[in-house]
Amino acid sequence: MKVRIEIEEGLEEEEVIIRCGNLTDSITDLQNYISKQSNGKRCLSLKIGGTEFFVPLGEIYFFETEGRELRAHTADKIFICDYKLYELEELLPGNFMRISKSTIANLDYVWSVTKNLTASSLVEFTGSNKKAMLSRAYYKAVTERLKVRKLGL
Repeated sequence: MKVRIEIEEGLEEEEVIIRCGNLTDSITDLQNYISKQSNGKRCLSLKIGGTEFFVPLGEIYFFETEGRELRAHTADKIFICDYKLYELEELLPGNFMRISKSTIANLDYVWSVTKNLTASSLVEFTGSNKKAMLSRAYYKAVTERLKVRKLGL
């Protein structure tokens, strides 16, 4: 494995790019380690009514659009998010992944996936009764990522 560091003055945020021939356990472990280094510190500004909250990314289970509104779900709350889903895809660390046209999930909290051959599958989350739909178009990619994911025990 080669490691290269490039210093770029004026860069607003550090970026780590991993180039690999295929996704292996060691690459996934590396991605998870790097993501967790800043996850606890990074927060998103989210709202409930007129109150603004600064929610750590590690507490967010999933984001979903409902109508023109983007909602962020934690274990017990639903916040309004000012970002667009495609903007979040660029900002979020590697443990977040799009699972449908309207949903991005934190794979660290996925407890189960109930497959449905004719429609969207159902995703359930650890420590919550919340559920999200996993579309057929994303099913294979998401379940493969979940299978290679390792717990940081």
